[in-house]
Amino acid sequence: MSPRNIYRRLLSMTWWRWRFGAFGRNSVLFPPILVTEPERIFIGADVLIRDGARLEVVRPPGATWTPELRIGDRVNIEQGVHIVCQSSVVIEEGVSITPYCAIVDTYHPHDPPDCGPKIGARLPERPTHVHIGAGTFIGTHSVILPDVTIGRGCIIGAGSVVSKDIPDYCIATGAPARVVKRFDLGSRQWLTQAEITG
Repeated sequence: MSPRNIYRRLLSMTWWRWRFGAFGRNSVLFPPILVTEPERIFIGADVLIRDGARLEVVRPPGATWTPELRIGDRVNIEQGVHIVCQSSVVIEEGVSITPYCAIVDTYHPHDPPDCGPKIGARLPERPTHVHIGAGTFIGTHSVILPDVTIGRGCIIGAGSVVSKDIPDYCIATGAPARVVKRFDLGSRQWLTQAEITG
């Protein structure tokens, strides 16, 4: 193991481990990294979070809920990934999130646009969520928007914008993302969208 990797492991075990709500065995964070409210972030075992990631938990003024960001075992979050949680973000075990993705369960209310705090400073006045199922792969530069559930074993194509739920074992691509294939557990075959609806 290189001296740099030894340093990263020691930093994770001695500094970060005691600041998170949970921090599983053999998990490693690569600096530099931005973390806000780490006590509301729960990280499983064997998680790898690369340099330049941002794990932001924010509390809307007057919120009656407590935000929680939960990351399951064996998740890898690559460099430059930005996760914002104002209510509930759950990433189940075995998920791969490739570089420069954004996962946000929040948005900026814009009505009215001509008064009050600037739009970028506004947060929802209701709970929201993002839920990513076990074993899913999120392609580079993808964006996962609020109130979305992505099922188990999905593949989200690079550069996709996911604004609606994606069922289990689907490939979805585009902006907005649409299902293009689904794996049929019975036949053990990938079905095209025409075959799914046909």
